Amino acid sequence: MIDRFLTGIANARTFLGKLWVLTRPYWFSEQRETISILGRSFVMKEAWIARGLLGLILGLSVLIVYISKLINDWNARFFNALQNRDAEAFRIELIYWVVLAVCFIVAVVYRLWLTQYLTIRWRRWLSDVYVRDWLHDRTYYRMELTSQGADNPEQRIEQDINSFATETVRLSLDLFLQVLTLVTFAVVLWNLSSGFVLPLFGGVVIPGYMMWAAILYAVFGSWAAHKIGGRLAPINFALERYNADFRYRMVRVRENAESIALYRGEADEERRLRGAFASIYATWWDFMKYTKRLTWLTSFYGQAAAVFPFLVAAPAYFSGQIQLGTLTQTADAFVQVQTALSWFVDNYDRLARLKAVVDRLTTFSEAMVKAKADAAQSGFETDRQPSPELALQADTVSLPNGETLLDDVGITVRPGDSVLIRGPSGSGKTTLFRVLAGLWPFGRGRVHIPQHARVLFLPQKPYLPVGTLKDALCYPDSPSAHADDACLDALNACGLGALAPRLGEPANWSLALSGGEQQRLAFARALLYRPDWLFLDEATSALDETAEQQMYALVKSHLPKASVISIAHRPAVQAFHTRQLVLDPAARRVTEPSPA
Repeated sequence: MIDRFLTGIANARTFLGKLWVLTRPYWFSEQRETISILGRSFVMKEAWIARGLLGLILGLSVLIVYISKLINDWNARFFNALQNRDAEAFRIELIYWVVLAVCFIVAVVYRLWLTQYLTIRWRRWLSDVYVRDWLHDRTYYRMELTSQGADNPEQRIEQDINSFATETVRLSLDLFLQVLTLVTFAVVLWNLSSGFVLPLFGGVVIPGYMMWAAILYAVFGSWAAHKIGGRLAPINFALERYNADFRYRMVRVRENAESIALYRGEADEERRLRGAFASIYATWWDFMKYTKRLTWLTSFYGQAAAVFPFLVAAPAYFSGQIQLGTLTQTADAFVQVQTALSWFVDNYDRLARLKAVVDRLTTFSEAMVKAKADAAQSGFETDRQPSPELALQADTVSLPNGETLLDDVGITVRPGDSVLIRGPSGSGKTTLFRVLAGLWPFGRGRVHIPQHARVLFLPQKPYLPVGTLKDALCYPDSPSAHADDACLDALNACGLGALAPRLGEPANWSLALSGGEQQRLAFARALLYRPDWLFLDEATSALDETAEQQMYALVKSHLPKASVISIAHRPAVQAFHTRQLVLDPAARRVTEPSPA
């Protein structure tokens, strides 16, 4: 029993520690923003804006509790007026109640509004931080290479951050309100019940016995809620994970709709989706089981709370010690104290969900930190110097699992060179390609990339962002960086003149265009971007031989000063390159044959 209690305390401390690590940065943020107050603009730190909003919310919370105290006092006078049939006092108390109710409603409405405003500001700040850290220094890429314990990062940034900001603000402010309520009404309840004489053993006086009854009632409920609902936190964590995986699999179907349709893979995809949902179904049964048990408790607890204070205070009323108004005032104060003490019971399921969210965000943050640390300790040192050459001097080039692909690689590519990388499948051509582009972190050596060089990478399947055709064509530049006429010229040069009228049309172009059209669009993008270094990783694999030669000829004619490094398999492509690098997987070497 003691061991379980100590384990619970340790788990609570761990949870609060993680919560503080995630919470603290926002409230001490140095980020600045211009805000308008009464028609005047001010530049303020985000932290001070957040603290100001929090101060207003806490002030309104104090006002709400104070008005609740006034309503509690009014309760006794109002029901005493009814018991005494005093019509004038009844009328005065009714007017007084209207004033209190209006003030209470205004305070509650603006407390909610300010809470929502603080929540969305915090969510915006967290989203900015997580997106920046995820994208910075290609962290997202390294995490995918190593699969480091952070499934579905898009869900963690969108859904988990939203849940974290919303629940943390709501639960924290509600806890503050309930603590304030507890302190206020505990005093009221103590004073109201301090003189009650219980008809036991000839009359027993227990100072503040109504407050002690409320405490015992809430302690029992909290203990029972933790006992019954303790499994909900890990169940919620697993449920979020399985839901995200199910959603991700459906996104994959949508992104690869054409390939799946060509393979007639609908049955296999349905089997995979059913399997993914089976995990949700099984976990949901556990969720239902423990939620049902917790609901039995909370429902009984809530219903009993409506009658329990009257049962406890009834002896004093029937013995004539108190009037009806005092009885209702005491019952109301008891409910206020009991509700405050029952905060843990009432919010147990929300706390369980918050713990699952905190764990998911913590593991995601730790995965990003680990990816950055691995990058900092990477065997490849990447530097950018004024020297115009691209150079690689690597002792080893490895796979993520540590297996060595290549040993003792020394390559220098000068401005204007055209280099073709060749080798059998699986020899490491694409990996070497990524090393030269400064993307690959696994190995040991040094990569030198010319300073301020414009680099463009055209993979076998180009990335086409969802948006207008011009958005896809100009990427990674902004569409505003290129005139429409220049975009049309690039499309026509690459044999995509038929798409010219659709330049401003939004669509999912990775689905709307064939593989060959996508690769032509990538070459049109290169003509617009005008890179100093162009990397082509089987960028013409979906084109026929004639079209492939046309694309390489376009690069030669439109980008004469660009250095080109490419992977291609057709012999005709060799004519567009001045040098070749051949990979020998058996010897783990890269050789450069002399020009014929």
